[in-house]
Amino acid sequence: MPDQTTDSGLVPALETLAAAPRLLVALDFDGTLAPFADDPSQVGALPGSWAAVLTLQRARDTEVVLVSGRPLGSLAEVSHAPEGMALIGSHGVEWRVDGHDADALTPDETARVARIGAALDEVGDRHPGVVIEHKPAGHGVHTRRVGAEEAAATNAEASRAAHDADPDVLERGGKDILEFAVRHVTKGDAIERLRALRGADAVFFAGDDVTDEDAFRVLHDGDVGVKVGEGDTLATHRVADPGALTDVLKQLARARATR
Repeated sequence: MPDQTTDSGLVPALETLAAAPRLLVALDFDGTLAPFADDPSQVGALPGSWAAVLTLQRARDTEVVLVSGRPLGSLAEVSHAPEGMALIGSHGVEWRVDGHDADALTPDETARVARIGAALDEVGDRHPGVVIEHKPAGHGVHTRRVGAEEAAATNAEASRAAHDADPDVLERGGKDILEFAVRHVTKGDAIERLRALRGADAVFFAGDDVTDEDAFRVLHDGDVGVKVGEGDTLATHRVADPGALTDVLKQLARARATR
């Protein structure tokens, strides 16, 4: 199969990574393992990528974890991840990692989530086609189904409304989504915690969105970060799209399984 990576240094980097005594493989889902879809409930991992993920999950001294902005329940549903696979949702707020759950929201945080959600629902009512996604620790404003001008107007209104409802809300943008959360937790925080919990000697992380930059930022020398798609990035390597990532994951899985 021809190599679809966009830089020649990725192949030797994967070979070196595969020799690590304990390896953590952390992966974003939407736009990384799975192409985007207008209906977020209808996405699915590319078969070749998922086969490689399952091979890595079975490899000795290797752990795979999906790290997503989706709520944990949604991530489990669309990924069809086996029970033993670690999942982290809501950008690091929700955990399904061998009993290492994230702390539950406090009553004050729950009230803040409700206030922000009510304000964003009013914005959504004014913009048909915009979807307000309610998550355990925040909310997402999805604008994939509307034009660029309406998306910009919606995001501006949503930002004002959310900050009026809660001045301490965390705002972060992504691909056709603006998110608001009550906990300042990132995918980078999740990677660092996982590395410590598992005693990982090296980490592989792949992601496509702005929020994945938090994870690329915490990678160490000897780790491998792969940006999927276009855009500025801190990742050391890049591939064109989820289909190209399939070849990368297959190579890593082969090397890890036969080391």
